[in-house]
Formats: sequence, structure tokens, C-alpha cells
Amino acid sequence: MLLEDEVAVVTGAGPGLGRTLAGLLSQEGAHVVVAARTAAGVAEIAAEVPGALAVPADVTSADDMRRLAGTVIDRFGRVDVLVNAAFPGSHRRNVLDMSDDDLAAWRRAVDTGGYGTLLACRFIAPHMVARGSGAIVNVTSMSSRTGYAGRSDYAAGKAAAHLLSHCLADELGPYGVRVNCVAPGWIASEALDDWMRARAAAEGVTFEEIRARDVAAMALRRIATEEDVARAVVYLASRQAGAVTGATIDVNGGQLFT
Repeated sequence: MLLEDEVAVVTGAGPGLGRTLAGLLSQEGAHVVVAARTAAGVAEIAAEVPGALAVPADVTSADDMRRLAGTVIDRFGRVDVLVNAAFPGSHRRNVLDMSDDDLAAWRRAVDTGGYGTLLACRFIAPHMVARGSGAIVNVTSMSSRTGYAGRSDYAAGKAAAHLLSHCLADELGPYGVRVNCVAPGWIASEALDDWMRARAAAEGVTFEEIRARDVAAMALRRIATEEDVARAVVYLASRQAGAVTGATIDVNGGQLFT
């Protein structure tokens, strides 16, 4: 197993990718800690992962992130892996159409993607530095390097986490701590299907036509799954990536080459 007996913390461990990450980290031998804002949701995920510890926490709260780090150290005595996957859904609104409420939502999104990632690293990475080893993997996005209309909140938040990862890789590398990114493109899900259906309706075509057109634009002719993304995270978290830092693995089926 790639992470046997290591302690892995996942922030943003909600339904979907967060749940898949927690499960795969556990399968690879890690002791898993899952953190998210919703207590019931994070408890549900922890119940599905043998021995997992659930910690309700808001990544944008310095007090919560400090408490998360302390809870993990009290329970396990160390942290080997930190995966930052927290991000709220985008509400798809062009900048010039934003109301005051939209502007507030934009700021919350960027706070979660950028500041939340910073806080988790700020309070957990020192324990890695003290031990002289550790791996941080930040889940960013294809959108961290290319923007789309109506998605500026998502792009800005992910871009903040992306470049923060470069800075941290440079800062923490001398202490044996690696910092990398996994950048998914579209991930197969009901939410993605709903978006395709909405586009199909707007264009007056079928869902199957939209999906076929989108998939044809991908070199691999398929949409990545949550497990595809999670396996890239596990690789970067493991010793197999021992000489890799400041890097990004794109998991987008060849939708975007970088």
C-alpha cells in the first residue's frame, strides 16, 4: 500500500470527490481525518472509512484550522499528508451582471479556494516541518489556468491555490515537505450531466449530442472520474513522488494540454 500507516488529512471532504479521496487514501493504508463545514456530512463520510476521524471545520476560519491541526496531533502525533479539496460550487454569473449578493458570494468562493488552502497549510505544515517530511496536495482545476465566462469566482479561487502551492513548495522544500497540485477538468457526475442537459436545451439539441461533442474535444475521448482524480492525489502524496514538488498533474482526459 502506498500510504501504509501514514496520517492523511482531507479538507473539503464533502460528497463526491472528497468522499472518494477519503476512501482511496484509506485503501492505500492511511489513517484518514476528514474535515468539512457540515458536521453531519463529515460524520457520514467518516462512518464509511474504517477508523476515520471526523472534524467539523470551516477552512476559512483560522481558529477552526488551528483546532483541526491540534486535534490530529493529539490523536495521531503527526501529519504525513494534507489534501486540500474544499471549494463551494460556482453560481455562474458574469462579472458585469453581479449584484451585491453575487459579489459577496464571489468573495466567499475565493476565500475558500485561496485563503482556506493557506490556513490549512499554515497550521498543519509546521508539524511536517518538525518531522522533516510531509506531502501537501492541493486540488485545483483546469480553470486555474484558463478562465470561462461566468466562472471568475471559481477560476480566481483555484488560481490562488495553484500559485500558493508554488510559493509553499519553495518555502517548505528545504524542510523535506513537498507541495503539489492535481488539476481536474470535468469530472463525471450528475451535476455535470445536468449542466450538459441545460446547454442542450438552450441549443435545441439532445443531451447525447452535447455529450458526444464535448467528449470528442478530449484526446482520450472520455470524461475523468472521481477515482481518476483521487489516484493522482495518492501518487503525489506517496513516496513514489519523492522528488516531485511544485508540480501539477492534469486529470482532464486531454481536454487541455499544459
